Amino acid sequence: MKTQWIRSIGCILAVLILSGIMPLAAQDNAERYTTISGVVKDKLNKKKLEYVNVSIPGSSVGTVTNADGEFTLKIPESVQAKDIEASHVGYLNSRIPLKEENPTERIVWLTPYANLLSEILVRARDPRSIVEEALRKIPANYSPQSNMLTGFYRELAQKGRRYINISEAVIDIYKTPYNETAEHDRVQIYRGRRLLSQKQSDTLAVKLLGGPNMAIYMDIVKNPDCLLAQEDLLFYEFRMEDPTSIDDRSQYVISFRPRVKLSYPLCYGTLYIDKERLSFTRAEFNLSMDDKNKATQAILRKKPFGLRFKPVEVSYLISYKNLEGITYLSYIRNNIRFKCDWKRKLFSTNYTILSEMVVTDRKENNITAIPYKAAFKQNHVFSDKVDNFTSDNFWGGYNIIEPTESLEHAVNKLKKTAEAVITFYSIFDEL
Repeated sequence: MKTQWIRSIGCILAVLILSGIMPLAAQDNAERYTTISGVVKDKLNKKKLEYVNVSIPGSSVGTVTNADGEFTLKIPESVQAKDIEASHVGYLNSRIPLKEENPTERIVWLTPYANLLSEILVRARDPRSIVEEALRKIPANYSPQSNMLTGFYRELAQKGRRYINISEAVIDIYKTPYNETAEHDRVQIYRGRRLLSQKQSDTLAVKLLGGPNMAIYMDIVKNPDCLLAQEDLLFYEFRMEDPTSIDDRSQYVISFRPRVKLSYPLCYGTLYIDKERLSFTRAEFNLSMDDKNKATQAILRKKPFGLRFKPVEVSYLISYKNLEGITYLSYIRNNIRFKCDWKRKLFSTNYTILSEMVVTDRKENNITAIPYKAAFKQNHVFSDKVDNFTSDNFWGGYNIIEPTESLEHAVNKLKKTAEAVITFYSIFDEL
């Protein structure tokens, strides 16, 4: 179980010297589309809401808002959309018609969910039994056939507050039925790009192994060894919290924390379970840092001699979306914070690696499994498998997670630095 858990957590790190890349060829999505942009805000306090699901009702087309609450949604003509819909945990859904004079820029207001459920009745149920029942109902609640998901994956590495690696890609995700294991699920990079810091002091960086494969290993429903293995439930204490709403459906909110100490670290967090269907809709959890040595052994794969690694935080968010009575994977986010310092040096350096993946479309008819040779492997480093940033219209008709203002600023700064380095070496070669 320990080996499976460590493999599943998907956050294995390696401290490596930056290496060359493997360029990849990409094709264009030629279908015509309409672009809708906007920002999602809380109707009461006017605050921007991050990681809100924005989609076309009745379809698989969608994205999420960024950390600034902003979104851009590209709608293919074949979808024939009439509305866009925004949904978020703890809020009522909001539908916005597309037949307006200015359909390109808009504010979407979400109203907080008013808890109308009886807290006494909800708390009367045993939370562990609800989790166990939800596990038994996975084959009935999730897709009974293979699916090909289109996703957008982004991976960011920061040294302090400064970005040193920005890598992103459109990916294909092949999912076998949910009554089967994830053994034959695979991810393939379709189109990707990267920007790396050119500073000599940044050539030593921490890299995430198997990044895009989080769509496989961190699907806690398809891969229960990650968090919800039946035999591991006894290791946790469960508590019923105040109920909430997701997609206008009432949710059990169940927190959990370790009740035993093992040879490897456990997690703590919160599960959201649809009250009527008993399907897992959302999970938020952290790797326990009670024993830093155990946490380090779980997440660190390799480091140079003399470098000291100190984990600070490993957190996850996984969300699912219901469509016509079937629940599908929607969004995954992983945040890893740690410190590195060299022996005999006074100060340590703070690092952050943020990776996120959103499902932007789905097909379940006439699909073919991704060949093993073409699949992204768990021991691959994502930034080594994509090419450098090129054209501004790189993504074409594919949906992405809009970059935040700070990320756009970092991209422009890294691009200028990279261009300057290229110019320098071109002049040097001429001499």
